Amino acid sequence: MHLRRWCSGETLSWIQWGNLMLKDYGTPPYHVHRADLHRMLYDLAKPHVNIRTGCRVIAMDPSVPTLTLRSGEVVHADLVIGADGLKSITRHYVVGRPDEPTPTGDAAYRAVLPTEMLLADSDLRSLVETAEMTMWLGPERHIVAYNIVRSRFCFLFTCLPLAPNRLENRAKKEYNIVMCHTDRDPPEELWRIEESAERMRAEFVGWEPRIQKLLSLIPSSLKWKLMDRAPLETWVHKDGKLALLGDSCHPMLPYAAQGVAMAIEDAAVLGNLFSRLSSRAQIGPLLRAYEAIHYDRATDTQRFSRLRKAFLHLPDGPEQEQRDRMMRAAMEDAHVGSTGPNTKGKTIQRNDKEKNSIQFRYNADEEAEMWWREHGESEELSSISFKSYYSYE
Repeated sequence: MHLRRWCSGETLSWIQWGNLMLKDYGTPPYHVHRADLHRMLYDLAKPHVNIRTGCRVIAMDPSVPTLTLRSGEVVHADLVIGADGLKSITRHYVVGRPDEPTPTGDAAYRAVLPTEMLLADSDLRSLVETAEMTMWLGPERHIVAYNIVRSRFCFLFTCLPLAPNRLENRAKKEYNIVMCHTDRDPPEELWRIEESAERMRAEFVGWEPRIQKLLSLIPSSLKWKLMDRAPLETWVHKDGKLALLGDSCHPMLPYAAQGVAMAIEDAAVLGNLFSRLSSRAQIGPLLRAYEAIHYDRATDTQRFSRLRKAFLHLPDGPEQEQRDRMMRAAMEDAHVGSTGPNTKGKTIQRNDKEKNSIQFRYNADEEAEMWWREHGESEELSSISFKSYYSYE
């Protein structure tokens, strides 16, 4: 990842992910297009479940449980997992009242360009040819951009040592650009709208020449309002037959790029626990075990994502200058392997390593296995007290 100054393109930090991630956490980073991830998950699930689309839920009875569809059909189940996103219907039933997301005051423009347009410009070509994500940091704004490919089993970019030419060639079809900024439209405006290119460019006047060139290539853009929710007291309905997952219970702002990761961890914990299910009586206790195992981690990550905005969007001035100095020093320390106790970048370098360790060392399956060894095999599930089980320091 390459972090740059908004107005000059000057390097603030350069973070190597590939081989270091492999060394520290046992796997390299894969940057996967969301549509490709959806397809892979769909293909894995399809042989084992009946997947129905176009079935909008308009109401439910969480005590049975049943779901009422817009068509009027009532669907009966033993368990409902509310993985229905930021605009969740099922969340209302867990909370016990209408509970709507709130505008953050920020929005994100999104656009995708054919990489051939960048390759034709000598100033933009390196953005495609270099296998890295680039982030420009500016006052109340930042831009993230990277190569993507729309193919069934492709990675956006990777630093794998194997078959680099094949991987790089597959990852140079399209260039994705996400532009986070202060939203100047009224809160009641639609969450997602097509925005004029002129208005989008007006948000980034004065940014470095390559940004101006990139934005000049975009004919139109989609704008998403960034919405947020406060952490819930519980993810599980009191009757123990409905639980929330992913953005329905802990939506993540994009500043730490952890939303999908937390949802997949939710699912991994649930899947592990429910693979041991032997009776309907275990459903409620296992749902509460799921919450006990993953609640604090997901909630802490949600808070961190929210706080990271301030770090990325500092206005020009003393705080921004100090941040930039520390980022440069941390990069230099990492590059030369400095071990001196007073190097300027040590604090931010240490903090980054600690945060990365928290995020990337976590193994949802191992956490569920540990819970089962300590509780599931030795006691009746219905007798376990869950509220005090997990506490992340």
